[in-house]
Amino acid sequence: MSAPVNMGVVLLCHENLQMAARIARIWAEGGAKVAIHVDAKSPETEIDQMKAALSDLPGIRFSRRVRCGWGRFSLIEATQHAASLLLEEFPDCTHVYLASGSCLPLRPISDLAAFLALSPDRDYIESVDANEVAWVIGGLNKERFTMYFPFDWRKRRKLFDSCVNLQRRLGIRRRLPRGLTPHLGSQWWCLTARTLRAILDDPRRWEYDRYFRRSWIPDESYFQTLARRHSNRIESRSLTFSRFDHRGRPYRAYDDHIPILEESNCFVARKTWPGATRLLEHFPRPAKSDPDPSPPQPAHIERLIARALSRRVLGRPGLYMQSRFPRKDAENGKTSAPYALFQGLTDIFPDFETWLAEHLSGDVHGHLLGPEKVEFAGRPEIGPGALSCSAEIRDYDTQRFLAALIRVTEKMQIFQFSPRDNQSLNWFMATDSNATLFVVTGAWNLPLLETGMPFDDVRRITAMLQRTEMDQLEILNSVWVKARVQLWEFNDFIARPQAILDKALGQIDPNAKPITSLPPMRDTTGLAEHLQRLRNSGLHPRLTGDQPITKASHILTRNEI
Repeated sequence: MSAPVNMGVVLLCHENLQMAARIARIWAEGGAKVAIHVDAKSPETEIDQMKAALSDLPGIRFSRRVRCGWGRFSLIEATQHAASLLLEEFPDCTHVYLASGSCLPLRPISDLAAFLALSPDRDYIESVDANEVAWVIGGLNKERFTMYFPFDWRKRRKLFDSCVNLQRRLGIRRRLPRGLTPHLGSQWWCLTARTLRAILDDPRRWEYDRYFRRSWIPDESYFQTLARRHSNRIESRSLTFSRFDHRGRPYRAYDDHIPILEESNCFVARKTWPGATRLLEHFPRPAKSDPDPSPPQPAHIERLIARALSRRVLGRPGLYMQSRFPRKDAENGKTSAPYALFQGLTDIFPDFETWLAEHLSGDVHGHLLGPEKVEFAGRPEIGPGALSCSAEIRDYDTQRFLAALIRVTEKMQIFQFSPRDNQSLNWFMATDSNATLFVVTGAWNLPLLETGMPFDDVRRITAMLQRTEMDQLEILNSVWVKARVQLWEFNDFIARPQAILDKALGQIDPNAKPITSLPPMRDTTGLAEHLQRLRNSGLHPRLTGDQPITKASHILTRNEI
């Protein structure tokens, strides 16, 4: 038969005293003895109202008030005063629970007592060795124990940082008290009265208090360290559910958190928003005739918080923050889903876009980055997600344009590309693991055969397009490429177009049917002579392949590929 548990509670309050009085009443009416510390900065009128609201409860005491500061030893002093008063006024207390005026009990106090009775000599306090585990979320870890902190971090931030930097440069290191190993953890704990008395009555307490008075945020280390010296049995966890964001600020509980808090089976939750009226009315759950000693099960809510934290810090893939100065390459994925680019295929097959749409289930667009307009599939003026077909609007931020198009559509996005198009996304796509790029180099030469322009103009355009594509190839061949890139010279592609396209479509859609026919191909007659004329003029075509292509083109024309 388990030993009886007499609960004692130390309640630290500094604001929203009306809510704190409500929390104190929950503890007291649940059978716990309560010692309340109210910050000396709180208005006297509010304290008088709080005392009046709790005057009918004989198990509540108010301790000597201390003016508390965030991260200062005054929080430890406030806890010491209240704990000493509690143990003196109610010596039959077996366990002491430290909570704040915004810590809401979720289950009956009798459930907590029944749970503690299962292991009456166990202390529940998160206590992590500061030398072995990086427990701190931002800020100082080991240095909080080896430096002096005379300035308030919140009120005198510059002086605080300057003092830390100066001590680092001078190599100043405080000496830890003999036999002390610093530990860190949540400031909300539940200790046995035996352990708490041993800490408060320690003959070296003056030495420890002097040391921690000069440490930073001692409420996360004082009891966590000294419990290791006096406890017979520590379970390193807090019974108060309290989680922090990436900046070390506690999450608040609101009305819409009722279902997941109920599911967590936790005893106490911190920090509750004072305006969460439904939450405050719903908890704690009513006591049953037989107390439930089952332990907390916060795994589900912790997973939800972890996902929320990940989304807050990393963001959703392909969704860019609207800050004034977004950090380059700090996004969680450049785009949100896979997409494919075909370069040079519309130069070889004029009807390639229509043909491709019949073979793939994705959205097949034309030249999304074309110089005149955005060629959405079907050529609408307004594309998916209300994106405009205006090239001027698109070019204002091409990265966001592509990322938005991929994010707002359900199907895979497939589009055409060319050296004639806007080249600002070359690095973006090459370093995007969602991109698949199929590039046939030098294919842009074919449409030039049909322009009828003077040769000098053709030569100038050829030089420009070749230089543009060579710059792109330098990017696609770099060591930083994350996209799946497949390159073919024009000569290699037209030698076996069906096999290459069959393989390419299979990579995009593994369920794609084998290709049985190809779209009509541009006439390649005269291409070899055209390339030779360019060579004779001093311009060396480098992207169509070094081997003669006349024979191959005759074969393709004869077979009507």
